[in-house]
Amino acid sequence: MSYPSLLGAIGNTPLVAVPLQSEGTILAKLEYLNPGGSVKDRSALYMVEHAEKAGILKPGGTLIDASSGNHGIALAMIGAIKGYRVIIVVSEKISKEKLQTIKAYGAEVIVCKPTEFIDDPQSYHFVAQRLAQEIPNSFMPNQYYNVVNREAHQSLLGPEMWNQTNGTITHFFAGAGTGGTVSGVGRYLKSKNPNIKVYGIDSVNSFRSTNGHPKPYSLEGIGIDFTSEVLDYNVIDKIVTVSDAESIDALKLLAKEFGMLIGPSSGAVFAGLLKEKDTFTKDSVAVIMFSDSGRAYLSKGFYDVQGETVAQAYSNTMSSEAVQFDGPATTK
Repeated sequence: MSYPSLLGAIGNTPLVAVPLQSEGTILAKLEYLNPGGSVKDRSALYMVEHAEKAGILKPGGTLIDASSGNHGIALAMIGAIKGYRVIIVVSEKISKEKLQTIKAYGAEVIVCKPTEFIDDPQSYHFVAQRLAQEIPNSFMPNQYYNVVNREAHQSLLGPEMWNQTNGTITHFFAGAGTGGTVSGVGRYLKSKNPNIKVYGIDSVNSFRSTNGHPKPYSLEGIGIDFTSEVLDYNVIDKIVTVSDAESIDALKLLAKEFGMLIGPSSGAVFAGLLKEKDTFTKDSVAVIMFSDSGRAYLSKGFYDVQGETVAQAYSNTMSSEAVQFDGPATTK
């Protein structure tokens, strides 16, 4: 199949069985096979084209947004193809690989120091908002607060996943950062079968997990660190919390045992799955989101760091517990 543009190759990523001992079937959605390397290709393109159709983004304009990396990469790629100037504001937490990739597409990058809260005037999100107000003919997709982010996954990824499993999916696991993926897919799946279980994976140190007192954590692209309409709590059956160590051990397991080199947020999703897999039956079909590749994080040493052994991770002896979801995050 050929496409008139690279953008046409976004989506239709494969489902691959994960040979993990379980009563049910476990399938990984390999979103890192998108052209820009992550699930964010879908939502970024959807938001840009939504703005174009609405007349908000005009030819020769500037795309500006805050990103932990993958959304910025997607926007930089899209901007290069469509002829937009692109400015991405990131936190110092970003991996060197993702930072270099954004620059390779010709985008401008502004790096901010990490802050505890997203509304801090020094935060990368606040800086992006200020730039969007100051620069004429600019558009900020604002992935953290724009519900079109969620609509992208409800319109595209959800139906794709449903069709690939022939409607047999029973469980869905995705990281919760902006909330767009887990909420959008969750909404679609619940509309097709309300009995499907949707799990959001969160860091133990996030704003939500700590009741408004976040602690530093290494994971990128995951963590409910603010309250936003993008994250639809009504479609999430359970939040599963995981630590940095658990997620990193999951990365090592997947790479060394199954040949899947994935990023830390995907490791967190797999760590969350390990805590729930014993509840599966022979009819269970669980789909887990592998949002990006481990190649974007090699400089961080995640795949060499010593923690629990792979054998311990494999036998599901991780320490954190899954917690029943009972409402939105506490506001600051």
